[in-house]
Amino acid sequence: MENKSLVAAGVCKSYGKKEVLHNVDLTLEPGRIYGLIGRNGAGKTTLLGILTAQNTLDAGSVRYGGEPVWENPAALADICFSRELSAGAGGSGANSLKVKDYMRAAAIYYPRWDQKYADELVERFGLETKKRIIKLSKGMMSMVTIIIALASRAPITILDEPVAGLDVVAREMFYKLLLEEYDATGRTFVVSTHIIEEAAAVFEEVIILDEGRLIEKAPTDELVAQFHCVSGRADEVDAACAGLTVLAAEELGRHKAATVRCPLAALEQAAAGRDVDIAPLNLQKAFVALCGHGEVQNA
Repeated sequence: MENKSLVAAGVCKSYGKKEVLHNVDLTLEPGRIYGLIGRNGAGKTTLLGILTAQNTLDAGSVRYGGEPVWENPAALADICFSRELSAGAGGSGANSLKVKDYMRAAAIYYPRWDQKYADELVERFGLETKKRIIKLSKGMMSMVTIIIALASRAPITILDEPVAGLDVVAREMFYKLLLEEYDATGRTFVVSTHIIEEAAAVFEEVIILDEGRLIEKAPTDELVAQFHCVSGRADEVDAACAGLTVLAAEELGRHKAATVRCPLAALEQAAAGRDVDIAPLNLQKAFVALCGHGEVQNA
């Protein structure tokens, strides 16, 4: 498997007067599973399109192994961007194709395509390959994008909302397949999803976009370990959190719950002697704390 990084430097993108991406610097190192999360409109799909030369940029650069990705067939041969399919496009283009013909096109496009693996995945998902894409359910469309991504065997494989429309059993199957493929090949995967918590255990690193800016890129466990909920009587919580970074707070009568970003040891020291409870947050709640801009979720 190729041992090259995909590097975005100073990437900016606007549509009309709306700036969608602002000065994004991002390095995707080989052999990792990244989770890309952000609110609707944060710029995730735009960024993925730029990383894979399916979208233009206004400023900055994207390089793979030191070479530009734009109009570079050698670089693009190593990159698969499997996008969410939609029935909204009507019966034109890819949507008019039968699933088997769509996959036949993928086999031509991706030089490392593994037909045997693709056939195995079709069988495991129970995908009906004689149907036209426009006739598929949303879940079946998701299965197509997953099979294309995995069977491409591309060293850098990017999946945009791969589990949209899948039921919980199929989602579990996807994450299992992803980990199996990663363990076997060491490919780099980027998964963009809104279903954060069930995917958190799969992400080695998490990338967070907020309003077009990259605000976090860190190992998932290290990032999550920085976030805690401090709860108790309001005056006790205020005293325990004095001088710390409080991202959100919620009061109910005399009770208060505050979301704090702070190493646990420092928080425990600050809260020493105070009658408060300290609880860890999961990735989803940490994300809400970072991107909710004061909106509070119950801890």
